[in-house]
Amino acid sequence: MSVMKRMSMIFKSKANKALDKMEDPRETLDYSYQRQLEMLQKVRRGVADVATSRKRLELQINGLEREQDKRTEQAKKALQVGREDMAREALSRKSMLESQLTDLRAQYQQLQGEEEKLTLASQRLQAKVDSFRTRKETIKATYTAAEAQTKINEAFTGISEEMGDVGLAIQRAEEKTENMKARAGAIDELLASGALEDFSGPKDDIQAELDRMNSGPGVDLELEALKAELGQGPAPKQLNPGAQQGQQQPRHDTPQQAPWPQQPGGAQ
Repeated sequence: MSVMKRMSMIFKSKANKALDKMEDPRETLDYSYQRQLEMLQKVRRGVADVATSRKRLELQINGLEREQDKRTEQAKKALQVGREDMAREALSRKSMLESQLTDLRAQYQQLQGEEEKLTLASQRLQAKVDSFRTRKETIKATYTAAEAQTKINEAFTGISEEMGDVGLAIQRAEEKTENMKARAGAIDELLASGALEDFSGPKDDIQAELDRMNSGPGVDLELEALKAELGQGPAPKQLNPGAQQGQQQPRHDTPQQAPWPQQPGGAQ
């Protein structure tokens, strides 16, 4: 296949797809109905034209028949006055009118047959147009209902373009909110750890050092507890608030029991 043929095929396929997407069956049905009405109108005009021609022939035939009767009366009167020559001339003219009448009657019969055919065709076309109109309205109503139901279902499922845009907007807003919350939490942690300085108020290095020292014993106690649990060190020492304030704890003469049970083999 040549390049030009391939390009032509691609262009036609894309154009057909675009036209199919733009096509509205309701508009197509209305257009088809309008064309049928135009055809029906043409048939009716044809019937009217044939009927007019038939009527014109009918008037001509009636006129020639009256002319024949007139020639017949003239021949009778001519014979009554003894003018046989005049009677012959009148009958001769009547004979000429008879040939014209024969042709006109043949045309009249032909036009009458055409008029009957066109009238029957017009009646059939009228019935077809009426039936198409009823079917057209039914199809349009069904298509409109199906289109509305499809849009509702797409809205519920979120696969429509409008609802899809809304869903993406909500998803982006949620992602930005989560990112903002994570950033705020990270900054709070960095401020609490002292990695970042808070420039919103006066700097207090004494309070920062006290906070750092207060956070240290908790970590040390937890580390000693883990070592004792694994048998790698003594039991952790409990901090007594009274001892931190300079108060001495009372002494007990009784020996303290080991805080941890003896393990097999004598190891504590």
